[in-house]
Formats: sequence, structure tokens, C-alpha cells
Amino acid sequence: MQNVKIIECPRDAMQGIKDWIPTAEKAQFIQSLLSCGFDTIDFGSFVSPRAIPQMRDTAKLISLLDFSKSNSKLLSIIANVRGAQDAVKFTEIDYLGYPFSISENFQMRNTHKTIAQSIDLLNEVLNIADSKSKTVVAYLSMGFGNPYGDPWNLEIVGEWTEKLASMGVKIISLSDTIGSSNPETITNLFTELISKYPHIEFGAHLHTTKDKWHEKISSAFQAGCRRFDGAIQGFGGCPMAKDELTGNMPTEKLLSYFTANKIQTHIHPMSFESAYNCATKIFNTYH
Repeated sequence: MQNVKIIECPRDAMQGIKDWIPTAEKAQFIQSLLSCGFDTIDFGSFVSPRAIPQMRDTAKLISLLDFSKSNSKLLSIIANVRGAQDAVKFTEIDYLGYPFSISENFQMRNTHKTIAQSIDLLNEVLNIADSKSKTVVAYLSMGFGNPYGDPWNLEIVGEWTEKLASMGVKIISLSDTIGSSNPETITNLFTELISKYPHIEFGAHLHTTKDKWHEKISSAFQAGCRRFDGAIQGFGGCPMAKDELTGNMPTEKLLSYFTANKIQTHIHPMSFESAYNCATKIFNTYH
């Protein structure tokens, strides 16, 4: 039986919510996810509290979690050297997620840096991560196009992948930040990159509308992708993206697709149901 890794992204789901979600309730939600069998949980971020105020309690959140019955790994988003230095202090964190946009406009909006500055910063982040035996997951934001008119094509994505590979990045997640991907671009990108860089683990961080999830998952999987990001019920999206947020890929749709195709996800259905209910409660309460 073939396997896939499912990365659950409650951080992505929560970060754009204006109402403050109490830390204890975040912890209860993340704890329910730790029981599900996810490969990784993208649970928090060490970024400016002015930029993403909802995530300012990430350090405290870690202290409230019990990892004794979970094999899931923790991923935290960082956007600068200070964030990386803060994140690597925690033995509980395995991965540092670094958003690297191949759209100059979005890179400025998201991190207030040019792409050239972002490359220099990534180099520092890789060194910090290596010093504490952490792994960097580079997110190629706007990996399937952008709404700003910045140049985008398969060759540009390939060039940036080559650059990241040469710097020692081992995991690259292609991020469809605004939901602009379609089956053709998904198929072409993953087919090309996976064959060219077999030593790199490529992931799919896809955003979708309600009617496009199946074709997006199927295209990525058929093209060889075995790492998929999702968020329960498709909550969230990037608050730094343009305007209308296209939701995250709903985790239950990923599970539906892989179960129907007899692909092993390692997710425990009863635990997932409990986490799903916990998510419903949080996202119905806070907006």
C-alpha cells in the first residue's frame, strides 16, 4: 500500500481570525490533533505579533501540550533570524517553515523583504536550523502564479527550486497561496520537479474552492506528490495575500480521496472526528 504524509495546519486556519482565541483553547485543539496520526502539525509561528497577533502565544502554547502519546512532529513558521532563533530553542519543534515567495510583490507584503534579501535570510535560517538539528521546510509561495502581474512560468519555479536545492533545502512545499492552480499546472510542476530533484521532498500546500478539491489532489498525487497540507474544513488562508481568501485544502477531503484510493494516511478516524468537532467549536465561536 502506498503512503502519504498529511500535514495539518491549524496555524494557517487560526492566524487570520480577528477575535483572540484563548491559549488554553488553542492548546485543547492542537492536543486533539496530536492524537490523530498526522505526520506533522503546523501549529504556530514565531513572527512579529504586530503582523500576526493571533500567534503571539506560540511559545506558551508549547508548554501546555502533552506529546507522550503522539508521533506527530511540530512545525513552526518563521520569517526572520529572530524567529528562527526563538523557534530552535524548543526541543519539541522539528521543522522551521520559511515562506519564500517567487512573487516580488508578495514577498514584500508578507515579509517586507525583496527576494534577494529573502535568499540571504534563508541562508542564515538554514545555518541556525542546522546548529540545533532542525529541518527547514521552504514554502514556495505564489508557486502556481500570482495576482500582481509578476512573471511566472514553469521555468521560473524551476530556477528557484534549483537555487533552494543548491542551498541545502530538503523539503519544498509548493504553495498555491491564492488558489490559482489548476490540474495542468499542478501536473506539470510536480512531474518536472520530482523527476529533476529526486532527493528533495516536494509537498502540496493547495488552497481551493469547494468544487475544485478533487481535481487538485488527484493531479498532485498522480504526478508523484506524497506530502499534502490541509486544514480541517478548509478554514483559513493567508491574511497577507491579496484580498478574497480562497480556503485551505480541507483535510477531510484529503482523507476522503486517499481512503477511496486505498492510500495509507495513518490517520485514526475516531480521533480525527473528535478533532473535527473541536475545530467546529473554535471556528464557530471566533471570527
